[in-house]
Amino acid sequence: MRLDGRAAFITGAAKGIGLAVAKAFAAEGADVALADMTGDVARLEAEAIAAAHGVRAVGLACDVADGASVKAAVDEAAGAFGKLDTLACMAATLTARQDVVDLSEEDWDRTLRVNITGSFLACKHVIPHMRAAGRGSIILTASQMGQVAWPGSTAYCTTKGAILQLVKGIALDHKDENIRCNSISPGGVATDRLVARWGDLDTAEKEWGPKHALGRLGQPHEIANGAVFLASDESSFMTGADLLLDGGYTAW
Repeated sequence: MRLDGRAAFITGAAKGIGLAVAKAFAAEGADVALADMTGDVARLEAEAIAAAHGVRAVGLACDVADGASVKAAVDEAAGAFGKLDTLACMAATLTARQDVVDLSEEDWDRTLRVNITGSFLACKHVIPHMRAAGRGSIILTASQMGQVAWPGSTAYCTTKGAILQLVKGIALDHKDENIRCNSISPGGVATDRLVARWGDLDTAEKEWGPKHALGRLGQPHEIANGAVFLASDESSFMTGADLLLDGGYTAW
């Protein structure tokens, strides 16, 4: 039970990697707040997690692009658990594949607002609770696309590169408060985001899987395992760093 006694706030937690992280945290003993745009789905998943793992779990409606929504969800989670000492930012938006000439300002702004500002807002409102708890571990989601690029994905790649710098800044700002901040960088992972991009997972596996040195896409639980490591004391000498779980995508 590597996270016994922890209380975690997880964004983008109603499905995909975020849900896998919530389940993995709960399996290791953490109370979990599942924050997501689809609050009704998050609440159903939280009920299932609580029943399966015997921890406290709440589902919360939360738009990470809206500061008031983030603060309200964070405060509700802290009220339910009495504290918050773990944050995992998994929410991200899917941006149409277009070059910068054709990409609309609205899509550019939305991508930055969700992927970068959303992480900033979650940190802004959770860190005071970490201070009160006397410790904290923050996990932001970058990507292998924070180190390399992909045609038509400039907005997304830009946000993921920025996450790497946001992590370093937060880690240094709070190094004297027993609050660590790291990022996790998944490669291609078999979730509904790839269905939206490729049409179905079989096509995604066939077309994108071979781009990874291991010859396949990752699975949500494989990324969640890394998040457990970053949240736990096993990573106690790690801050301001990125955990790359990309199946060798960047090794070519």
